Amino acid sequence: MGKIIAIANQNGGVGKTTTTVNLAASLGVLEKKVLLIDADPQANATSGLGIDVEGVEKGTYQLLEHTKTAKETIVPTDSPNLDLIPSHIDLVAIEIELVDKDEREYMLKKAISNLRNDYDYILIDCAPSLGLLTLNALTAADSVIIPIQCEYFALEGLGKLLNTIKSVQKIHNPDLDIEGLLLTMYDSRLRLSNQVVEEVRKHFADMVFDTIIQRNVRLSEAPSYGESIIKYDASSKGASNYLNMANELLKKNKETV
Repeated sequence: MGKIIAIANQNGGVGKTTTTVNLAASLGVLEKKVLLIDADPQANATSGLGIDVEGVEKGTYQLLEHTKTAKETIVPTDSPNLDLIPSHIDLVAIEIELVDKDEREYMLKKAISNLRNDYDYILIDCAPSLGLLTLNALTAADSVIIPIQCEYFALEGLGKLLNTIKSVQKIHNPDLDIEGLLLTMYDSRLRLSNQVVEEVRKHFADMVFDTIIQRNVRLSEAPSYGESIIKYDASSKGASNYLNMANELLKKNKETV
């Protein structure tokens, strides 16, 4: 029975898509069967895995509209053990189209319910907003990973996201857990980076992953080649950070099974 994890933060530029793509690729390399669902209209996870976004005719949009089944929207990637449900800019329209539908927050949950047995992990890359798309992802998920950048505005908006998660737990998905907070874009030379790590660990203690994702040039180059960091440069700091993160996630889930 696969676990569904949403990667969410309504702030842009926190390493959300980088985390989804590279965590998915790392889990695949560690021989887990993984599906990545791109639920962001910017479709960066789709292009970051080498899929031509312009050519996407079946993806998250059709899945949420229920005009295609989940299995019809899945495409294989070059990454070992990793499949993708791609996104397209069309997805922008879905929030308006779903607004007057019954049970609109459950569209994704219903659409992917029969995929759990096919995968060990299903990761959902959320849009950088707290709109209907993110709500669908949180309603469908078992848990959520929140990437937090080690920069000045790190904790800004986190309260809002945690409140959204609380209301989703209360109304739509009582089983939703916080898988953990992941510190990203860390630069050990900067006093500010170290202060943010200290602050987050002080406030959230056990909720924070031990793994910290460091700033890494190779990590920011990889998406422009349509590759995960594992494929682009397996010996880089970024690759070793995400493999550690994947191992930590697996260990954590073995402990809680």
